[in-house]
Amino acid sequence: MKRDLAMAFSRVTEGAALAGYKWLGRGDKNAADGAAVEVMRILLNQTEISGEIVIGEGEIDEAPMLYIGEQVGLGGDAVDIAVDPIEGTRMTAMGQSNALAVLAAGEKGSFLKAPDMYMEKLVVGPGAKGCIDLNLPLKDNLNNVAKALGKPLTDLVVITLAKPRHDQVIAQMQQMGVRVFAVPDGDVAASILTCMPDSEVDMMYCIGGAPEGVVSAAVIRALDGDMQGRLLPRHQVKGDSEDNRIWGAKELERCQQMGVEAGKVLKMEDMARSDNVIFAATGITKGDLLDGISRKGNIATTETLLIRGRCRTIRRIRSIHYLERKDQQVRDIIL
Repeated sequence: MKRDLAMAFSRVTEGAALAGYKWLGRGDKNAADGAAVEVMRILLNQTEISGEIVIGEGEIDEAPMLYIGEQVGLGGDAVDIAVDPIEGTRMTAMGQSNALAVLAAGEKGSFLKAPDMYMEKLVVGPGAKGCIDLNLPLKDNLNNVAKALGKPLTDLVVITLAKPRHDQVIAQMQQMGVRVFAVPDGDVAASILTCMPDSEVDMMYCIGGAPEGVVSAAVIRALDGDMQGRLLPRHQVKGDSEDNRIWGAKELERCQQMGVEAGKVLKMEDMARSDNVIFAATGITKGDLLDGISRKGNIATTETLLIRGRCRTIRRIRSIHYLERKDQQVRDIIL
């Protein structure tokens, strides 16, 4: 991929973040997501790529825009694109922290194509690379990571999602003396924190969305960290009710159609097959990874994290946007 595409993709996530910000604190997560999706699609279609959405808003019959398989761009480099126009729609709607607009792009065939279902995820930074194994109990992984990092369990910091399904895991880790940071949502940002030099987070563990897992794998590979994932049907995560079993059966059928096996441990290289990726994320609300948008009248400031995997360059970009000067299509959505 051309180097210039990195800046182009940062503009895409900036636009999506600005669109979502319009709905900040208004209690309507669908409106926030819809606005971000629309602007992200507009800007991708103004970019000199021949792009295919491989991780997006769902199947073609579920999503009008940025659906899996949609072709985007003006023509140019053939790239696969994984998007999450708002990671944290609920957080945006409620004015809570850590909401992001996210995009990862790679060469054709770079990303695992997986259904939108649950994925168990374990992520570490470069210092513990090669020391994780989802086939082992979590206790063993904690001990192995602590040993690799040369620190006692009482100094280990693990980030996870504050969900009822994690209550037992959180209690287990705390009983072992591990410090646990439980955030409401946002496991892509949580995963990245394991690899940032200025972060105290050592490990991320959660059961979250598979699309977010693939996006995380792309950026973790770019940052020389390590990750494993495992697809889980709904009834194994949300409870063995009749509705969940029906839903889970459909997910398993979709896995079979897409050639991926649920329950099998996926290594980082299975989910992100190349380090020639570009990752962009723009903060919507202030969080642990990025500052949120600040806006005064029609002038807004954004912060974007831009990572090029091949050369492992990490940039933080602060941009000032005069919103009334945006293209009319975008301006009509963000103002």
